[in-house]
Amino acid sequence: MLIYSHQLSNRLRYIFTTIFTDILLVDITFTDDIESFKSANEPKINYSNSKIGDELFFQSASLLFELGIKEQNLSFFEHNNYKCFFSVGKEAEFPFDPFAASFYLISRYEEHLPHIRDQHDRFIATESVAFQEGFLETPLVNIWINEIETIIKNKYPDFLIPERKFNYQSTIDIDNAYSYKHKGIMRTLGGLAKSIGQQDFSERIKVLLNKEQDPFDTFDYQNEIHKQFNTKPIYFFLLGDYGLNDKNIPVKNKKFQTLIKGIADYYEVAIHPSYASNKDVKILTKEINRLQEITHRNVTKSRQHFLKLNLPDTYQNLIDNDILEDYTMGYADKCGFRASICSSYYFYDLDTESATKLKINPFAVMEATFMYYEKVDTKNAIKQIDEIMQKVKAVNGNFISVWHNESLCDKGIWVGWKEVYEKMLNTALNNY
Repeated sequence: MLIYSHQLSNRLRYIFTTIFTDILLVDITFTDDIESFKSANEPKINYSNSKIGDELFFQSASLLFELGIKEQNLSFFEHNNYKCFFSVGKEAEFPFDPFAASFYLISRYEEHLPHIRDQHDRFIATESVAFQEGFLETPLVNIWINEIETIIKNKYPDFLIPERKFNYQSTIDIDNAYSYKHKGIMRTLGGLAKSIGQQDFSERIKVLLNKEQDPFDTFDYQNEIHKQFNTKPIYFFLLGDYGLNDKNIPVKNKKFQTLIKGIADYYEVAIHPSYASNKDVKILTKEINRLQEITHRNVTKSRQHFLKLNLPDTYQNLIDNDILEDYTMGYADKCGFRASICSSYYFYDLDTESATKLKINPFAVMEATFMYYEKVDTKNAIKQIDEIMQKVKAVNGNFISVWHNESLCDKGIWVGWKEVYEKMLNTALNNY
C-alpha cells in the first residue's frame, strides 16, 4: 500500500504505521512525490488537502502536521452511528479525518493538556472526551480501522489483508500476596492489635497458627482454573518497600520469593512498579532488579501500582529501564478503553515528537473498578464485562482483564467474584 502526503511528518508516519503495519498487518511505503504517486499502479491512499485522481482520498486535518501540544477545538458528530471529530470536506472517503482522530486518542493528547487529577494524581475517566461524548466503552479507533479496511477491500478487491482474530489475556496483580501471613513481626503484631474485637480477629489467629489457609492465598485455585481454561495469565508483582500505598510481603521473605519462583515456572511474571516508584526512577530500577534477581530472568513487562500514569514521564522511566511492554493503559474509576482502542500499539512521545519501542497493551475491565468505584454487584459486573467483551470481539481486538489474588478468595466483600472471573474466562475462551 502506497501512502502519499504533502508532508511526511513523524506523527503521520507513526499513525499510518500503527494502523496499517501493526494492526492490519499490511506493508506500506510513503511518498511525498506527487508524480510518482500518480504513476504508481499499486493500491494507494492520498492523505492530503485535495484529491489527485481515482485513488482512495482521506482529507487531512492539521493535527498530524503540527508540532507541540495545544488546545484542540474538537467538534463531535456521528458517522455510521459512531462519534467522530476533525471534520473534512465531502470528497473524502469519510466526513472526518480518522488518522488525526486516532492519533489524538491513542497518543493521549488530552492528558498532556491542563486537566483535573484525583487524590492519587491520576487523570480521571470523567475528564476524557471518550466519557464526555459517551464512547468510553467503545473501541472507537478499531471501528474506524475496520471501516478503512472495508473501503480498501471495496476499492482494491485483490489486495490481501490478513484475517485477525479476537484474543483474550488475563492479567493478575499481586499487591498483597497474603492477608495475614509473612508480614514480619511488627506488622503482624500491629494487625493483631487493630483486629481485637473485629470480625477477622479469629480468622487471623487461625491463619497465623496454620489452622486455616490465608484468605489471599488463592494461588492453587488460580492454577487449577487456568489449566481448566487452558490460559496463561501474566502476573504483576509489587516489590516495593513498605509504605502507605505499598503493602506487599517483604521482598526478602523466603516464602514470598518461593511463591514468585513457583508462579514463574508456569506463567510469565512482570513488575508492578510501586506507588512510590512513579516519582523516583531509582526506586523503579531497584524493584525491577529485585524481580530479576528472584526469577533470574529479564523483566520486560510492567503495570503501575494504582494505575499511576503521568505522561510522558512514567513511560519514559520504563523505557529507560528497558521495559518493552506496559499494561497500565486503563482507568481505575471506569471500565472501558482509555485510549479508545483494544489493540496493542507503540507509545508516541509528544514531548520528543517520536515513536518509541514501548508497546502499550490497553486493558478493558478491572474487578476493583466495579467494587470500589462503580459499586456494582456481581450480576451487573458480569453483564458489563460481557457487553464490553462483545464489542472487542466484533472488531477482532484484544480483551485484557485485570484481577487480583484477593478477589478470588470468595470471602468478605469478594463473595461471588470468583464466579465473575470464571464466567469471564468462559465467555472469552469457550464461547467464541
